Amino acid sequence: MATLATYSYLRPSGLTPEDRRLTLQTSGGPTAHPRFFTGFLTAPEAAAVGLLAVAEVARTRYYQPVSPASLDPVVTGGLDRLRFESFSGCCGVYARLDVLPDGLDGEITAHGTTNVDVNPPLRQALAGIGDTDPMHVAVGPDDLTVTTVDDGPLVERKVPLPGRWLRGFAEAQVITAPFEPRIQVTGTEATAFLRRLPSGSDRSVLWAVPAGRSLRLTSRPVPGAVCLPGAGRLVALRPFLRFATALRAYGPPVRPGSGPVASTWELSTPSLRLSLTLSPEPHRGFSGEGAVLAALVGDEVCDDADLVSALLSWDPTIDVGALADDAGLPADRVRAALVQLGTAGRVGYDVAEAGYFHRVLPYDAAAAERMNPRLVGARALAEGGAVRVDGDLATVRSGEESYQVRRSGDAASCTCPWWAKYRGGRGPCKHVLAVRLVTGRDPADRDPASHQPADAGHGQSEPLGTSA
Repeated sequence: MATLATYSYLRPSGLTPEDRRLTLQTSGGPTAHPRFFTGFLTAPEAAAVGLLAVAEVARTRYYQPVSPASLDPVVTGGLDRLRFESFSGCCGVYARLDVLPDGLDGEITAHGTTNVDVNPPLRQALAGIGDTDPMHVAVGPDDLTVTTVDDGPLVERKVPLPGRWLRGFAEAQVITAPFEPRIQVTGTEATAFLRRLPSGSDRSVLWAVPAGRSLRLTSRPVPGAVCLPGAGRLVALRPFLRFATALRAYGPPVRPGSGPVASTWELSTPSLRLSLTLSPEPHRGFSGEGAVLAALVGDEVCDDADLVSALLSWDPTIDVGALADDAGLPADRVRAALVQLGTAGRVGYDVAEAGYFHRVLPYDAAAAERMNPRLVGARALAEGGAVRVDGDLATVRSGEESYQVRRSGDAASCTCPWWAKYRGGRGPCKHVLAVRLVTGRDPADRDPASHQPADAGHGQSEPLGTSA
């Protein structure tokens, strides 16, 4: 289900060829048209290619390709870097370009998150940028003291914005938090590997494993392997290969017989990181993974999230230990609170630095909860008195049927059709969630900060230029 998003800009983003001034227009966030950065990019050609890759992902539907999605990326201004992010139209690929401190020669003038206009003429202009001359960049209106809304009509674009697109940001940070670096090869080896991958809508699930200084693909998981579901979805990385010094792949631990899992593939230079995170299977969007469900239940984690939220700053990486000291909470409760904040778009996760970063998207945890049908159903069951608990066994009345939820150590199971189909591989059913709501704890006693991918339905959200 989609909502109609309106991107409102003072004028289109553009690049003036005579003096190489790039102005990226912004829409919504801390102000209507915030300005986050003014200065120079130290690697303009590589940064332009990386930004184009993020924009290309935003306008692509990899599963059942149709017309371009035409969604605008978002940019977050932190203390010392810029992060450009997007999701594909099918919500199965998450892209991010991190412009690191060495990539900026200028001033971060404000902090926050906003949509950024990457229109077709700008994409064409960015494709022609070379690296021989310095390029001035303004992220935000080029002259805030002169340019106002009253100077002329706004440039507005109305696009269908899937509710899944924004919800995917919340899901991705929970799913990637347990990731660890599994593979690293040089830029030369990365080029050889990515060039031989299929470019089309490949739907196979492969596994990449180190082979000397290179990589090889296998059809079955082995320890140390990284899942590569729908290898053709990495095509957006290829133009960046000529700048990259290394390719790293991140993922959860796997063993023989493991099912498909998400993974992150990152090309890096000293000043830039371009990464793509792939959903576990090409037909599965991140918005349906349901990894946030455990973090949306329980009063304690909500209260902790409120406290931690007030202490967040725009540091490049959130220091959990320092945050725990400031909040007077154990580190595990701070991590759970960060997961909760992630469901509201308040934090993202950077696998390269193994840490959360501050980001503000325009919806709250209550809105995120409403976008999870299983959690809505679980609350209805709990509040309707449909749950009866007897030790480690609970009975949940759902419609005309009754299901048993059994807890055994660190595992939980249910007799419902959802559980029979997925065996817990795509998250808790509404009956398991309802039992947790009634008992005040997760039936599986899982720390929500280490929750693995699940599944949920679709929902609605608002564009960055509006409030939730």
